[in-house]
Amino acid sequence: MKSANSVGPTVIVILGATGDLTWRKLMPGIYNLHLDKWLPKNFAVIGVSRTEMNDEAFREHMQNGVDKFSRRGKADEKDWSEFEKQITYNKGGFDEQSTYDKLEEQIEKYEKEWNAPVTRIFYMAVPPSYFEEIATKLGNSKLVENKELSRIVIEKPFGRDYDSAKKLNDLLHGMYDESQIYRLDHYLGKETVQNILAFRFANAMFEPTWNRNYIDHIQITVSEQLGIGTRGNYYETAGALRDMIQNHILQLLCLIAMEPTVSFDADEVRNKKVDVLNAIRIIKPDEVHLNAVRGQYGPGWIEGEKVIGYRDEQDVNKNSNVETFAAVKFFVDNWRWQGVPFYLRTGKHMNETISVISMQFRPVPHQSFPNSATGNWQPNRLVLNIQPHMGIKLGFQAKRPGLEMLMAPVDMQYDYNESYTSTTPEAYETLLLDIMEGDSTLFMRADQVEAAWKVVMPIIEQWEKNPSTSFPNYAAGMTGPEDAEALIARDGHNWFVTPPKSK
Repeated sequence: MKSANSVGPTVIVILGATGDLTWRKLMPGIYNLHLDKWLPKNFAVIGVSRTEMNDEAFREHMQNGVDKFSRRGKADEKDWSEFEKQITYNKGGFDEQSTYDKLEEQIEKYEKEWNAPVTRIFYMAVPPSYFEEIATKLGNSKLVENKELSRIVIEKPFGRDYDSAKKLNDLLHGMYDESQIYRLDHYLGKETVQNILAFRFANAMFEPTWNRNYIDHIQITVSEQLGIGTRGNYYETAGALRDMIQNHILQLLCLIAMEPTVSFDADEVRNKKVDVLNAIRIIKPDEVHLNAVRGQYGPGWIEGEKVIGYRDEQDVNKNSNVETFAAVKFFVDNWRWQGVPFYLRTGKHMNETISVISMQFRPVPHQSFPNSATGNWQPNRLVLNIQPHMGIKLGFQAKRPGLEMLMAPVDMQYDYNESYTSTTPEAYETLLLDIMEGDSTLFMRADQVEAAWKVVMPIIEQWEKNPSTSFPNYAAGMTGPEDAEALIARDGHNWFVTPPKSK
């Protein structure tokens, strides 16, 4: 259970401190934790990067980031002046031993000053190419000797295929205990994602119907109006399947499909997630084309503005075969979900930005009403909306007012913005506090990462062996390629795209 006194003296070392992640997410998150009194009295942030900069310049740069990206808006000068005293900056290369020697000196100085052992968090806010170098240098130093008080944080992508992910896991396990490793997927820190567990397991009315006997199929859509922006170099090595489905969307599937937990213990929750990943039916190579669809956006229009195609984006190959859209049909082969299809899709430069889970229930076993009464009949559907409109909606049938027996679909809706007046914490605030407290519930374990890669590898391998000859195959601003509609239409379904919205 979280409390303001649950965090002891802490030092967060951000490696890659002058990068975009620190500026946009990490420092605004840490600052908001400071404002909400979650940080301990004895606390410090040490930024490390190759950029030539002193403490004062680094603090000013961080304040600009907070002013621009904090959910609270511009920082109050008095609050910031109190907070920035805890921020220092080191210029140093990640491959230089002197960088780690200096960190050791600084942290030992804090321990003497505070007269207490310090929780040491090493956050790799760097490109994946630096993960092994930093992890090895830290692992060979005294900085992480105390396994209970030292933690390393690694952002996704964790590997780019099963072999590279396993290699990185093996390297880390040679120097660290699994309990020290926090593989961070920011999606799991979102308030509405966490609410899936509360909705399922805190309400007795839903769990009895949460299975193949009542649910017809499940859809998970994560679409973005934005293109790849300046991420061309990264996206050319990733693509939509690796970038979104292998981690974010499979994690959502796990939360929906997992069995009830005995407790909220971190490993208990993660064990249930791994069980789901291990139960997902591996798609055979000759069946990939029947269960997976890829797409790449071409030129189009987004909200009245003309946008360029993927192959014309910065740092993108003019003949690139990288997918910016992916849709996959999976089955979870266990007693709860046998035969229930899970349709996952994600894409860039789509018609709307939305993250939504739609669960469609089976029709009633016997239709007792006359046809004239059911002209507007729609399936019962539970919609969990993650962003941008956070909420839950349950669709069902009801009698329309009047003398005739006429049915019409109606909704019961829970809207976050209407129910709560306080601002919702950003995902990074939740995750950073969990790291400080040593709570790994929302972080991926090694076996979880590797199991997720096993699920998508047959698709990746087939797509790499057989480049698409039809790219680009959907215009920016559309809902994706036609084949994605066919993927779900073959089963008699259609994609659900309308989120629950605040009135």
